Amino acid sequence: MIVLGIESSCDETGIALFDSEKGLLAHILHSQVELHAEYGGVVPELASRDHIRYLVPLLEQILQQANIEKSMIDGIAYTAGPGLIGALMSGASVGRSLAWALGIPAVEVHHMEGHLLAPMLEENPPAFPFVALLVSGGHTLLAYVKGIGQYELLGQSLDDAAGEAFDKTAKLLGLGYPGGPALAAMAENGEQGVYKFPRPMVDRPGLDFSFSGLKTFALNTMQSEAKKSSLEGELSMQTKADISLAFEEAVVDTLKIKCRRALEQQHCSRLVIAGGVGANKRLRAALGEMVEQLAGNLYYPRIEFCTDNGAMIAQAGCLRLVAGERQPLEIDARARWSMQELSAI
Repeated sequence: MIVLGIESSCDETGIALFDSEKGLLAHILHSQVELHAEYGGVVPELASRDHIRYLVPLLEQILQQANIEKSMIDGIAYTAGPGLIGALMSGASVGRSLAWALGIPAVEVHHMEGHLLAPMLEENPPAFPFVALLVSGGHTLLAYVKGIGQYELLGQSLDDAAGEAFDKTAKLLGLGYPGGPALAAMAENGEQGVYKFPRPMVDRPGLDFSFSGLKTFALNTMQSEAKKSSLEGELSMQTKADISLAFEEAVVDTLKIKCRRALEQQHCSRLVIAGGVGANKRLRAALGEMVEQLAGNLYYPRIEFCTDNGAMIAQAGCLRLVAGERQPLEIDARARWSMQELSAI
């Protein structure tokens, strides 16, 4: 079965073709980073318009790239949530309409399930069950995965997601957009031990996260250092690098501690990390070292499949289409959508 996947939940338009027997055939991604950079964050209306502008041209381009005719597509999968409702409707409208026109089935895909299953695009996919850390700009959660659609929520962020805290702290530091990668790059020049940031909620039981206080701690540190600065209240580049490093280490340590706790709680040796923050080098190294200590295994997708992409949606949708799932002739995009609502296959 050849499935066309469409991702348009936020600020990236992703299109991919996935074959149930051969795997990923082709994928293409258009990023809106430059469009939103001058605003310091995603503008929902602009995001929706850009998806509309690029969806059809990207679709035609992916078909040419894979040397496939529209008539050869057996099913269509599109992101139905969670995400920005206007952006979701853009992709869902194109996907559902194309499926109707071609007389083929369509299926809606949960954005976070796409991320969770992204490591299965690799040559050495994880076996069930495993613990998954889904960490991105909009979500931070730990789940115990027994199978596709069988997700037990272990813990989640009670306020800002880790990626959101990265972006907001980077903005406070004046590092530009997107903030996460910019802060990580700045942290490479930081000196360890100059600042000590707290590790939120690690001294209490449970697997929930909280990162808003860490962002506030970073702001207070910046304001304190600015008063001491000889640069007319401006922070030096070295101070920004030191604060970036302290912040990044605090987030990474917190995630590592909670992941270890989850693995031990579930008596599991397999950890999957997915989502945009999963591309962070310090996080990958820390989790790799931790899992090695537990004689376990760490799985994650290649860097290009950490951020939003069509490949993960095409794969997740293909699995559900092959299992017999079908979407009625309607569009049901949702800004919020719990993974517990998904059916097991």
